[in-house]
This record gives sequence, C-alpha cells and structure tokens, in this order.
Amino acid sequence: MALTENKEIDKIEVVGNGIVQVRQVTRILKDGSEIARNYHRWTLAPGQDVSDQAANVQAICQAAWTPEVIAAYQAQLEANRLGA
Repeated sequence: MALTENKEIDKIEVVGNGIVQVRQVTRILKDGSEIARNYHRWTLAPGQDVSDQAANVQAICQAAWTPEVIAAYQAQLEANRLGA
C-alpha cells in the first residue's frame, strides 16, 4: 500500500478588476487511486510581486496586468480608502 501526495494548480481565473484567483488541488493517492482531495485558494492583486508563484501563474498575471489595469486597480484602492 503506497500513499502519495500530488499537488497542482488546476484553476487560474482573472476577474473584472484584474485580481487573479488561483486554486491548487492536493490529491492523496493510494496505489494510484485517489482517496482524498482538498483545495487551497489565494488571490493576487494587479501589480503584486508574483516571483514566488508558479510559471503558469506568472504568465497569466503578466498578460492580464497591463499598465492600465494596474493603474485602475490602484485608483480603485485609493477611492475605497477615501470613502468614495
């Protein structure tokens, strides 16, 4: 009976304001058959340092985060801070 753990990023989504949502699945396998699964999710904001992320996540962020998207996101943060 061999138990193994397999982690992979199975979903990357970009939402309207440029936020990138990442989902990682962890599968536990017993003799090659999945016996358990769980998910870990996190978000990345436009302009955030993603150097510690997987290459596919970095590529999506680079494509999605144009200077205009980053500027609009920062402007929205500032408007929210000021109570607008």
